[in-house]
Amino acid sequence: MKEIEKLIEFRESIKVVDATLRDGGLVNDFYFSDEFVKALYKTNVKAGVDYMEIGYKASKEMFDPDKFGKWKFCNEDDINAIFGNNDTDLKLAAMADVGRCDYKNDIIDRNNSALDLIRVATYVHTMPAAIDMIEDAHKKGYETTCNIMAISTAQEGDVKVALEMLGKSSVDCIYIVDSYGSIYPEAMTRICDLYMNAAEKYGKKLGIHAHNNQQLAFANTIEACACGVDYLDATYSGMGRGAGNCYIESLVGFLRNPKYNIYPIIRFIEDYINPMKEQGVTWGYDTQYLFTGVLNRHPKAAIDYTKAGRKDITEFYNEIIVQD
Repeated sequence: MKEIEKLIEFRESIKVVDATLRDGGLVNDFYFSDEFVKALYKTNVKAGVDYMEIGYKASKEMFDPDKFGKWKFCNEDDINAIFGNNDTDLKLAAMADVGRCDYKNDIIDRNNSALDLIRVATYVHTMPAAIDMIEDAHKKGYETTCNIMAISTAQEGDVKVALEMLGKSSVDCIYIVDSYGSIYPEAMTRICDLYMNAAEKYGKKLGIHAHNNQQLAFANTIEACACGVDYLDATYSGMGRGAGNCYIESLVGFLRNPKYNIYPIIRFIEDYINPMKEQGVTWGYDTQYLFTGVLNRHPKAAIDYTKAGRKDITEFYNEIIVQD
């Protein structure tokens, strides 16, 4: 059951997770300047952000390093060059996708890395592989989370089985992921109850990663927070794939936690995010993303529409609606 008091009082268990470099990297193929990354890191420290997700641990056999920036791969040398030993309270995270990484070789022992957290991304049907990755990272000394993607298209029975499997694993936190931005807040409450049953049974934490196709990423994030979800993903100005994510400035402005400071976030947006937009990097809510959210579909068609500079929104709607 949703606990409203959890929205209006200090809650030490809440963790704000900045996913700008990772989810935002899907917008610009991870071509962030070192200046941008260093400034974002310093901003997160000043703002009291708990975790900074710096990118992916992607396989160089599957993805050409010449076609992506360094944060697609998060090489340890690149991490050290920017973050050093990270002698701060801010923890560093990287995401590893099932089937898209060489985790046994590219994820080294925690004692030799500045990373603190490995976030495993999976679909329901690849859960056994995800658990193998989780156990590998756990044995290497990392905190671990599991992001079950596209749950809006999964059968509830399958989700329950996946949650049971994760509950019995070493994972520290299980994430609710609205991949297509199709979930409404009242449905989010029911999903949180489903996840919470498993989390309480096995002593796991919960997280939320929301997309903004229907302008509900912030609403769904605070709805999940009210239901007891602690790990809250957000990005600067919502930077992320397609319609983007929950705005970190909205989230920090909302939380009643004195550890967070919105001023450095606003300054970073002015100095780095707004100029990036002016240079033509595009993300955020628009009508084409609304359509894919309403239809509960991957936003690829809307992303392609946006990249092509199309303006025939009615024709686009006709094109995707006939696929049903």
